[in-house]
Amino acid sequence: MNAKIHQHDFADKLTLADALARDIAGKLDAAIKARGKASIAVSGGGTPKVMFAVLAEQEIDWSKVTITLVDERWVDEDNERSNARMVRNTLIAHEAHVAAFLPLFDKAHADDVDAALEGVGEKVDALGKPFDVVVLGMGPDGHTASFFPGGDHLAEALDLNGTRSVLSMRAGGAGEPRITLSLPRVLDTRTLYLHIEGADKKDVLAKAQAGEDFPIAAVLKQDRVPVDVYWAA
Repeated sequence: MNAKIHQHDFADKLTLADALARDIAGKLDAAIKARGKASIAVSGGGTPKVMFAVLAEQEIDWSKVTITLVDERWVDEDNERSNARMVRNTLIAHEAHVAAFLPLFDKAHADDVDAALEGVGEKVDALGKPFDVVVLGMGPDGHTASFFPGGDHLAEALDLNGTRSVLSMRAGGAGEPRITLSLPRVLDTRTLYLHIEGADKKDVLAKAQAGEDFPIAAVLKQDRVPVDVYWAA
C-alpha cells in the first residue's frame, strides 16, 4: 500500500514558499496549543532557503519550538556546506530567533561520524516522538535525507523495521560522510512534507511513483504517514 500523496503545485517558488511556510506555521502553532511544545526536522540544501526566510517571520510562539535537521554533512558550522549553518542563517532569525535548535554535527567526534551516532541519536530521541513536522527535500538523483543511491548504509536506513534513529552514510554522490535520520524516524511525524522545485525533480518524482528504483520511492511507498508534495517550476 502506498502513502496517500497530496500534490500542491505552484507557478513560482515565492508563492510556494509563502504557502508552505504558512502551512508549517499552522501545524506548529496547533501543536503548541495542544501539547505546549512543537518539534520540526528540516532539510538542507538550497531549495528551502526562501521558504525558511518566510517561515521565520510567522508569528507563533517560537520559544516553544525545537528545530533539528533531517540530515547533515559531517562538517562543522564554519563550513559553507553545513546544513546547520544554513538553518541558523535563514530560519533561526526574526520571530524564530528564540527557537531551540539541535544540530546533528558533534564536534567531539569531528573526525568520526560513526563514533557520534549513539550520542546524537539519544539527543534526537529526547525531543520526543512523533515530530510535529518533517520537511524533506530531494536531489536530482532521487535521494532524500541522506538516502543516496549506492550509500553504504542505504538498506539499513530504509528498513521500516529498523530501530536506530540516526545512521552514517557514505556515497559517491554525497561528498562528505553524512549523518541522517533513518526512514522510520523520518516517518514518525504528524505531518510530512516533500518540498521540490524544477521540472527535472518533478520528472524524477513521477518515475519514483511509477516504480523506478530511486531512494525517494521508499517515502512514497510507505503507508505510515501521508505525504504533502509542494512543487514549483
